[in-house]
Formats: sequence, structure tokens, C-alpha cells
Amino acid sequence: MACRKREFRRHQHDGTVLPGGRLSVSLSGGLKSKGHPVGATGVSQHVLAAMQLSCTVGAMQLGSARRSVVHNMGGPAVANYVSVLDAV
Repeated sequence: MACRKREFRRHQHDGTVLPGGRLSVSLSGGLKSKGHPVGATGVSQHVLAAMQLSCTVGAMQLGSARRSVVHNMGGPAVANYVSVLDAV
């Protein structure tokens, strides 16, 4: 785990995961910034991904994204899904 934290810190420092970076993440502040309401978090992830793809997310826009991936887990990791959204 410590190795992953160091790797993430390195990506933060070099800008990889920051807005405008190669792998931008959590542009909205993440699920905990929304209070992490169970059930609504997956909907929120999909809405933000769709807004990125339709260029309607305002200041969080990442240029012209063509594809987005949403990953969510529920309960004790018994409900898992990955959705891939493409711009049309």
C-alpha cells in the first residue's frame, strides 16, 4: 500500500492526475465531497462522465474528451460494475 501512495504522490507532483494531466481524476472533488450518498454516487459518476463527453461540465471540462470510464463498487465489493461511455 505504501508503494501505491508514493506512486500516486509522484503522479500528483508531476501533474499526471491533476486537471489537464494525462490521467485527470476526481475533477469534481470525488464522491466524499458530495457526502457519499449510497446509491446516488454511481449516478453522479455517470452524469459527470456524460457531461464531460458532451462538453457541458463548465470549469471542469477536459478539452474534448471522447471516452470515459466509470467504476463503482457497492457493499462489501459484491456489486461491481464498469461502464465505458463514448461521445456521439
